[in-house]
Parts: sequence; structure tokens; C-alpha cells
Amino acid sequence: MIDSWIWLLALFSLASFFETIFWGQMGAFTPGYLPHLGITDPNDIKAWVGVIAAIASIIGIPFLPLWGALADRYSRKPIIIRSYFAHLIAGTIAILAHNVWVFVLGRSIMSFALGNSGLMMTTLSERAPRTRQGLAFSIMNSASPIGAFVGPLLGGPIVDHSGFPVLLMIDMGLMLIVIVGLSLGYHDRFVGTDRGSIGRMAIDSVRIIWNSKRLRALFPALFMLFAGGMMAFTYVPLVVTQIYHGTDTNSAIGLVVGLGGLSTLILGPTIGAIADRVGHWRVLFIGAIVSIILWPIPGFMRDMTSFTIAWAILNGTVWSIFALSFSVLSSSTTDETRGRVMSFAFLPVNVGSIIGPAIGSVITQSSLFNVFPVAAVFTAIGLGGLVLAYRQKASEETAIEKMSTSEA
Repeated sequence: MIDSWIWLLALFSLASFFETIFWGQMGAFTPGYLPHLGITDPNDIKAWVGVIAAIASIIGIPFLPLWGALADRYSRKPIIIRSYFAHLIAGTIAILAHNVWVFVLGRSIMSFALGNSGLMMTTLSERAPRTRQGLAFSIMNSASPIGAFVGPLLGGPIVDHSGFPVLLMIDMGLMLIVIVGLSLGYHDRFVGTDRGSIGRMAIDSVRIIWNSKRLRALFPALFMLFAGGMMAFTYVPLVVTQIYHGTDTNSAIGLVVGLGGLSTLILGPTIGAIADRVGHWRVLFIGAIVSIILWPIPGFMRDMTSFTIAWAILNGTVWSIFALSFSVLSSSTTDETRGRVMSFAFLPVNVGSIIGPAIGSVITQSSLFNVFPVAAVFTAIGLGGLVLAYRQKASEETAIEKMSTSEA
């Protein structure tokens, strides 16, 4: 049972679910918490929301090659678990923060958790049947938007009645559960064999991607594809604050974000199963086109009901193609290098979390609703990049094998 790919899928999905509860609640309720940290002017709040999201993403990115190299050198399991220790430290600092700079420090430490999902998917890809990998990846990555659904939905009333620090304490309890579960819940079959320099291995992880024409084109395409989405996701809580006129603002934010995650729960596995039958790239292209059409629609909504419906449909579509991006990334490398390449799997979202919110902190000064048409533009650019990446050789095996040979 403990070695079953279905059990592993369930364990990794649950870990991703709890992790995204934390991420989702931190993103959803930070705007409303800023006045408690001394930021009270509405325009300053708009700017700080984007700045915090950008800073919190950029700190951990330079360490991504290191995590993949350490996993290849020793073992994947401890590198996966360290990410939840990073969340534990980050949440503790955020609870103790009494000014915005200490809070930013806590948010920044969260980025030291980057790289865990790629290593999970690499481990899962080695055990799941190849004909079920699209479904497996879609289920695992659907856990993230489901966490974004459950987290803010349940967290909103807690924040309204007990405060944000109390919610973060609950999240830290969940992180401890995940750490214990991953430590005892499965056997890591992978044993690192490379005994070279960790620094060289980390640099080689970047070179593996650079030496593949497809990967070299695919990563920038995904950066743009998700930059607009991360910008919009960052500012949706403030949009809800503007159109909601009741007293339980955090509960309203949780409801909007939550229903968006619920739609992904329905669409994600369905689209993943379809992609297994008709082709991952084909469904990814179609999903990107549909997203471009849907993105501007929430920008025209000025009441809670219509905005919530539009956002739920859009959110489900965007997160579903997000899950498919892992499948095309995994299929664009070789078995020997998949672990190190997949440790960068969330890099497009992380870079998008820098580019998008940074631009959002500027364009929202005139209107919060500007983020939606701008997200459509980002997605269109990303789609163009996907087309260019698809036209490259499917695996670039020669270049990658040369890289692997030079490491031996």
C-alpha cells in the first residue's frame, strides 16, 4: 500500500493541498491585514500588495538549482520536506510581525519552499503508469486550487472574528502534520549517484535547460502565460473589497476565491483526462485561447454575483491549463534529467508572481479592474511562446544526453 502510486498521489496531493491553504490565505488576507502593520492609505495598500507579492517570490528563485542538485546528490525526500519547514518558519515570523518589514521577511522565507512540487511530480512520474500521468498530474495539481478554495473560504470567518494571527497559528499546525506525514508516509526509492560538486550540479541544472531548444523556449512562454494570472490573483481580494458593501469583508473574499477553486476541482481532472486522450499540447493551446477570451470579462463586473461567477469560470480554466503545463514540461526532457528540470516546474509561476504583481502595483493606481485585460495580453504573448516551443524537437535528446555525458 505504502509503495502504491495511488497512495503516493494521495499523500502528495494532501501535502500540496495544505501548502496551498497557507499560500491562499496569506495572499487573500494580507491586503486587509496591512492596516494592522501601519499601512493605512488606500493607494499605499494597492502598491504594497504588489510589492510584497513580488519580493516574496524573488528571494527563493536563485536557490532553485540548489534544491534540484541536492536531491540528485542525496535524496529527494528530505528536500521535499524542507519546504514545509520553510513554511513553518515563515508563518511564525508573520505571526510575530508588528510592522510591514518583518511581515515581508516572513513572506519572503515562504519562497525557500520552492522546488518541492517538481520533485514530487518527478517521483510520481516514476511510479504512475505512463498512460495515467496526465490524470495523475492534474489531480495532484488540482489540489492547489482546491486548497485555494477551502483555505480562504474557511479562513475568512476566522479572520473576521478572531484575527489573521489566529488563522496563521492553525496553518502552522497543518504544516507540522504535513512534515510528519511525508516523513513516515512513503519510501523514497531514489538514491542519488552523482558525487560531483553541488555547485557544479546546480549550474548544470540550468545548463540542461539552456541546451534544450524546446525548454529554452518553453520556460519564457510559461512565464508570460502565468504572469497575468498571478497579477489578477494578487488583486482579486482588493477588487472584492471594492464591490462588496457588507461587514464581513474577509468572508466575502473567501467565498469568491473559494468558488474559483471549486470550479477547478471540477474542470482540472476532467481536462487532464481529456488531454491524456487527445494530447497535452493540443489541450494546452485550446485552454490558453479560451483564457484569453475569458480574462477581460471580470473587468466589466461591478456586483458580487456576476463577478463571482465570472471569476469562478475563469479561475477553473486558468488553473486547469496550469496543471497541463507540468505534463508538457515533463515530456520535454529525458528520464535522466527530469528530476533537475522538474525542480524548476513552478519557476514560471514564481517569475509570474514577480512580473505580474510588480506591474499590477502600477496599473491599479487608476483602477483595480485594469488587471483583467492586461492579464489577457500576457496570456496571448504566452500562447505565442508556446507555439514556438512546440515547433522545437520534442525532447532535444541529443543536447541533453551530451549534458548528461559531461556530468559522468
